[in-house]
This record gives sequence, C-alpha cells and structure tokens, in this order.
Amino acid sequence: MESIARPTALVTGASSGIGTELARELARDGHDLILVARRVEAMRALADELKAFGVAATVIAADLSEPGAAATLVRDIESRGLVVDVLINAAGLGANGAFEDSDPAQTHTMLQVNVVALTELTRLLVPPMATRGYGRIMLVASTAAFQPGPQMAVYCASKAYVLSFAEAIAYELRDRHITVTTLCPGATATQFAATANAAATPLFRGTLMSARDVARIGYAALKAGRGVVITGLRNKILATAARFSPHWATLGVASMMMRRDR
Repeated sequence: MESIARPTALVTGASSGIGTELARELARDGHDLILVARRVEAMRALADELKAFGVAATVIAADLSEPGAAATLVRDIESRGLVVDVLINAAGLGANGAFEDSDPAQTHTMLQVNVVALTELTRLLVPPMATRGYGRIMLVASTAAFQPGPQMAVYCASKAYVLSFAEAIAYELRDRHITVTTLCPGATATQFAATANAAATPLFRGTLMSARDVARIGYAALKAGRGVVITGLRNKILATAARFSPHWATLGVASMMMRRDR
C-alpha cells in the first residue's frame, strides 16, 4: 500500500462491527474510504470521525442483498471518478436455528450477501486492479468456515465458500501484484449475534474478542499480504482441531455451542 500516495479502500458492511473498525484502521494508515452499507446515518457519523485522520470518506447506501447490487455499486463508484485500490468485503449476516425451520427469504438474503454479492464485487474489481498492477483484497470469513455448523448450517457453509474462494483466487493472482487476505474471526462482540438470534448460545456467552482487536489483526495481515489469518490463539486452536478431528465429534460440539437455551 505504500506504493500509492493515497490509496482508496472500499469497505462493505461499514456501518457497524468489524467493518467499522477496519475502516478506522485504514483511515489511520492514510487511506481514503468508500463506506458502503444500508444504514446511512451510522456511516455519515463514521465519515465525520475519520476526517480527523485527514482522509476523504465517501458514503454510499447499498443493499447487497438485492440482485445486481454489486454491479450497481461499482457503476456508482465509477461515476464519482473513484478508483478502488483496496477491497474489504466485510458485509455478512447469519441466522441461528434448525435448517428445517429456517425462513427461506432470510436464507436467500444471507446467501446473496455472504456469497453472491461478495463474489460479484470481487469479480468486478479484480480486472481494474490487474490492469493497474496493484490491489489488496480482504474477504471476511469466520472460524465457522473450517467445519459444518449444525444450528447455523447455511451461515457456516457460506463462510466455507468464502474461504475456499479466497484461497483459490489468491493463488491465481499471486503473480499479478494483488493479494487476497481471508480474515477468520471467532465469536466477536458485535451486533452479529443479536441479529442472527444467536446471543443465547454458548458460543456467544463466552469471552468475546472485540471488533477493534479483530480489525487490528486483520489489517496488519492485509498490509503484509498474508493469506488466511485466524484471530486469537484460542480460535486458531479450535480451527485446527476442527480440521483434523473426526466429523462425528466436531459436529456434536458445534451443535452444542450453537444451540440456543430454551
């Protein structure tokens, strides 16, 4: 990032949580920002805050659950004469509960944001980065990417997709001066648990890492051009155990940790 005097970073999911904290990290390090989410007022407040770092922050309202939202967003960015040097795909949502009881509309929205919009936005922004010979990409996955998750089956599967996709394109782009970092946080103190109806699960009743710490670790990895980064020693141990333990054991543990108290 030091190769560009004032790089511009696009951050989705910028209105709260990890997205907000990543925007702060980027601003501290001299990036202009394009802040994208549905909640405009929260982003405007963040944009005003970031002025203290001497950077410009553009607020764009976008609902990434809508079909074609990524293409519309890119056209909007281009119409403003902005160029994206750093892409942070931080928008995402989850839902807790048995799959058979899940709301099909909610599942569709989750897949549209977590998988479709993330993929389409990355696809639209990689070619211009390749043409310019520079780019940094971060895809926010989760430790949920490392194993199936009963009670949050679709969410965990969507994050497994993000991890697989990111590692594959990182390899494809290895000689193009574009790095792809996959950020895999564990349970984090954000609005995610409440929105996903998962606040009453053992997973979120334990000690939670702050969004600021997750963003600090993630941004350091992005700046260094690292691939997959798991935040926190405990999360690294759990993710490694999930990869190498038999499924019959890990599925039971995952179900217990994600099951709400009744």
